[in-house]
Amino acid sequence: MRKILLFFLIALLINASCLPARAGEAVFFIPQWLPQAQFAGYYTAYEKGFYKARGLEVKILKGGPDFPVSELLADGQADFGTMFLTTAIVKRAQGYKFINIGQMVQRSALMLVAKKSRGIKTPADIQNQSVGLWGAEFAIQPLAFFRQHGLKVKIIPQSSTMNLFLRGGVALASAMWYNEYYQIILAGVNPDELTTFLLSDYGLKFPEDGIYCLESTYQKDPQRAHNFVQASLEGWQYAFSHPEEALDIVMKYANAAQVATNRVHQGWMLARMQDIILPPGSKIPLGCLEEETYLQVARELKKNGLIHMVPDFSRFHIDCRSNCRSGNEK
Repeated sequence: MRKILLFFLIALLINASCLPARAGEAVFFIPQWLPQAQFAGYYTAYEKGFYKARGLEVKILKGGPDFPVSELLADGQADFGTMFLTTAIVKRAQGYKFINIGQMVQRSALMLVAKKSRGIKTPADIQNQSVGLWGAEFAIQPLAFFRQHGLKVKIIPQSSTMNLFLRGGVALASAMWYNEYYQIILAGVNPDELTTFLLSDYGLKFPEDGIYCLESTYQKDPQRAHNFVQASLEGWQYAFSHPEEALDIVMKYANAAQVATNRVHQGWMLARMQDIILPPGSKIPLGCLEEETYLQVARELKKNGLIHMVPDFSRFHIDCRSNCRSGNEK
């Protein structure tokens, strides 16, 4: 009898960390930017009830340049958030206990854009030029690019619009292929008038958005993390399969936040998000962070002096694409 009781106690302890998430408890999620199709999967998961079906009462917080995701996660103001892989690696190397629980983007879309009329055609032409960069969490890849080419530049804070670049206030600006680059085109600039430096073309193949939380958040309720990732994956799959419905949802959130955008722009963005989340010909499963990709990014950051050590991948990433496993979580 004692042996049987002991067996059940051990089994209970092993599986305690994978008990179902507590239904009805608020889960706070923050995307790293303003409402747009970059986050269509999460808005869709909420609106279609995918989170609620897994027992999650998700609250989507306002993101953007004034709300750094790493700070809100570290302060406990958010449970889950999206960050660039580079940001999370740098923060982890600095001692922040962030973990990647789902890697959405598999192909980098970050670029620097210049007008050819400014005489900028090659990386060497960027020397001593003014460059618009977003906050520190988005500047890591461009800084690696500057160090790679031995460039000294004048960094100018860049807002959520491209007005400063369009008015000639900076020689180069940061842009995402799926967003700001298209804003420039919509503003009437011919693509032939631009020089674009897609940073992945220069060896900086740093895939961006992933889902993150603190180690302590995961340890407190592993199943909640697994449920959040799985519902988010459902949201992205639905958004890509039903783009018009997904755009209706995105525009609802964008209009509520008074984001200056339109459906055509968001349609372009959603299509490009599919290109970088599920790249044509790629065999990487949706939401997967491969160790090879992680090490490539981390080693490049170390090479360019942005981190001093490569954080252990087994401590950095937990695969939450399936249900919580007992006894074997990192």
